[in-house]
Amino acid sequence: MTAAAAPPGGSAQRWPTRAGGWLRTSRGGLLIVAVLVGAGSGLGAVLFRYLIYAITWLATGHVQFGQDGHVGSSHLPGLGLAFFVVIPVIGGLIYGPLIYGYAREARGHGVPEVMLAVAEHGGRIRPQVSVVKAVASAVCIGTGGSVGREGPIVQIGSALASTFGQWVRMPENRMRILVACGAAGGISATFNAPITGVFFGVEIILREFSLDAMFTVLLAAMLADATAIPFLGNRPFLNGLPPGIALHHPRNYLLVAVLAVVAGLIGLLFKTVVYKMEDLWDLIWKNRPEWARPAIGGIALGLVLLALPQMYGVGYPVMYKAVAGDYVLWFLLVLAAGKILACSLTLGIGGSGGVFAPSLFIGATSGMAFGEIADHLLGPGAGQPALYAVVAMGAVFTSAARAPLTSVASVVEMTGDYALTLPVMLAVAIATATSRALSYGTIYTTKLLRRGYDVDQAAPWRAFGDLKAADAMRPFPAPLAIAGVRDGHHTGPPATDGAAAAIPVRLPGPVTYRSDPQAVYAGESLAQTLRQLEVYGRDGLPVLSGDGRQVQGWITNDSVLRAVAWEIGRAPAAATRPTRPGPQAPPAGPPTPLPGYQLVEITIGPGSPAIGTALGTVSWPHGYLPVSVLRRRSLRDPDPGLTLAAGDRVSLIALRPDAPDAPEGLAVEREPPASPGGDQPGLRR
Repeated sequence: MTAAAAPPGGSAQRWPTRAGGWLRTSRGGLLIVAVLVGAGSGLGAVLFRYLIYAITWLATGHVQFGQDGHVGSSHLPGLGLAFFVVIPVIGGLIYGPLIYGYAREARGHGVPEVMLAVAEHGGRIRPQVSVVKAVASAVCIGTGGSVGREGPIVQIGSALASTFGQWVRMPENRMRILVACGAAGGISATFNAPITGVFFGVEIILREFSLDAMFTVLLAAMLADATAIPFLGNRPFLNGLPPGIALHHPRNYLLVAVLAVVAGLIGLLFKTVVYKMEDLWDLIWKNRPEWARPAIGGIALGLVLLALPQMYGVGYPVMYKAVAGDYVLWFLLVLAAGKILACSLTLGIGGSGGVFAPSLFIGATSGMAFGEIADHLLGPGAGQPALYAVVAMGAVFTSAARAPLTSVASVVEMTGDYALTLPVMLAVAIATATSRALSYGTIYTTKLLRRGYDVDQAAPWRAFGDLKAADAMRPFPAPLAIAGVRDGHHTGPPATDGAAAAIPVRLPGPVTYRSDPQAVYAGESLAQTLRQLEVYGRDGLPVLSGDGRQVQGWITNDSVLRAVAWEIGRAPAAATRPTRPGPQAPPAGPPTPLPGYQLVEITIGPGSPAIGTALGTVSWPHGYLPVSVLRRRSLRDPDPGLTLAAGDRVSLIALRPDAPDAPEGLAVEREPPASPGGDQPGLRR
C-alpha cells in the first residue's frame, strides 16, 4: 500500500509556518526581528526629518525657521508678518482632520500612547498610527508648532515595530521588547545617540531591565544609528557649543547643585503648564468638533509666534545661538518662558509633537541665564555660562520625565563632551530627587493618569519581581525568636542531660503529621518563594527576618495570590504614600530545617471537645501557634473566629522539645496507631 501523495506545494506551505514559529520562539528569531526593526526605525527617522524640512520649506522658504526673528515667508511675501498667524491655522486645517479621522492616538506627544501600549495592550499599536503620526507631526512642526520631533519618531518607530510583530504573531512579552526597540531606534537615529536610545527604550518605554531586553534594544539602536548616519552625518547632534567647556574648580559643584534644584522646579512647572493648558482648552472648546480645534487654536499659537518668532518649530538653531552667547540675559529668560507657553499651547490645541526637544530648549536657555548671573556675581571663577546651559538641559528633562539614565546619556552623548559627565550626573540626581519629592506623575505618565492608567504601578508580569515574601506573608501577633542563632547561622540546640521527666502536651486532637519546616526569608522574591512553597509548603512556610533571628509570619500560596492581586489592582492614589523600607537582605540561604521549631498537624476528631468552638478560644500549649486550617481540601487562614468542625486539620508551628525556650521535659503525645483504611501516622492525602 502506497502512501498518499503530498499535496502540491505542501512543502512550500510548511516552510513559512516553520520560519514564523522560529521567529516567535527562539532567541535568534528575536534578534533577527530586532535587526529589521532597527533598520526600519532608522529609515523612518531619516524620512521623518526630511518630511519636516520639506513642509517647513513649503511654508517658509527655509528648511529651518524662526532663528532670524521677524522675517516673513519668502513663499508668501504678501502676508508679511501676518504669516505667523495664518500659517498655524492652515496647518491645523490639515492635521486636525487627519488625526481625528484616522488615528486619534497620534494627537499629543506620542510617548504616553506607546507606554500604554506596552503596559496594557501587549505592545499592540494600530498600523496606521505610524503614517498618520509622521504626516500630522511634520505638518504641525513645519507650520509653526513649537514641539519636538522625538515624540513622533518614538511613536512612528514603535508602531512600525508593533506592526511587524503582529504580522509574525509575536507573543506579548516579545512584542513589548520590539516596541522598545522601535522607540530606541527612533531616538538613536534622530539624535545620533545610540546609548540615549537604549536608555529611552528600556527606562521610559519598557520600564524593566533584563538581559534579553537590553541586548535586543542595544542591537536595534545600533543598527538604526548606522542606517541614519549616511543620510544625517556622524557629528554630535549638539555641535554648536563653545569649545573647552569644563568645571574648573570643585567649589563650582555647589553652583551645579543650586542650578539642579532650580531646573527641577522648572521641569515640574513645564509639566504642570502643559496639562493646565490642555484643561483650559478643553473648557473653552467643550463639545465642538475636535477636528477643528487645531485650526481655531492656531490663531492663539500664531499670536505667540508673532510676539516671539523664535518659538517657530523645534527651535534647535535658536538653542545653538543661546548657548553660543548671542542673547542677553533678559531675552534668555523670555525664551525659556516662551517655550513653556508655546509648547503647552501647541499640545493643548490638539497639535502633534514631542516634549523632549522643548525640555532641552528650556534647560539650555534657563541654564545659560543662570550661568550669566553666576558670572556677573562671581566673575570668571564661576566657569563658562555654557556649562550651566548643558547641565540644565539634562536636569530639566529628568525633572519632567524622571528618566535619569536617559538624561545623563542624552546630554553627554549629544554634546560629545564626556568631561561634562560628573556635573551632569550631579544635576540629574538632584533634579530627580526634587521631582520625586514634589510630584508623582511625570510629563509622560500624567497623561495616562488622567485617563485612569498608572503605568508606574506593578503590571501583571512585574508583580512577582517587585514583591517580596514580606509583602505576602500573614504576620504573627508577635515574632517568634530563633534561639541559638549568631550572625544569621544556627549554632545548634543546647545540650540537655535528659534528667527531666517528659510531660505530655494535651492537644484537642491526635497528631497526624509532623515535619521539620523549611523557611524563606522576608526579603526573598515571590518567584523564589513560590518555588519553595511548591516543593516544601503545601500548608505554607515560615518567614524569617532578614537577620535570621525571628520568625515573622507565615506565607501560603493563597496569600501570595492575594498580594499579587492587590499590587496589580491598587488605586493610583495609593502609590503616593511614602514607601516603606524593604526587608533586610538575607545573609545567606535560610537554615535547613528551621532551628528549634517543628510543624505539627492535628486532626479534630468526632469526639474532640474543640468541635463548635472558635479557633481563637482554644487553649494551645506553650510554644504552639496555629498557622493554617485544612477543611475539605481547602486551606484557610487561622482566623480566630473560625469555628472548628470534625475533620479539620489544624497546622501549628511548635517549639521542639529540645528547643531552648521549650518548657522543661516537653513532649508531644505520639500519634495514634494506624486504623484499617485510615491515614498512616505522619502521612497526608
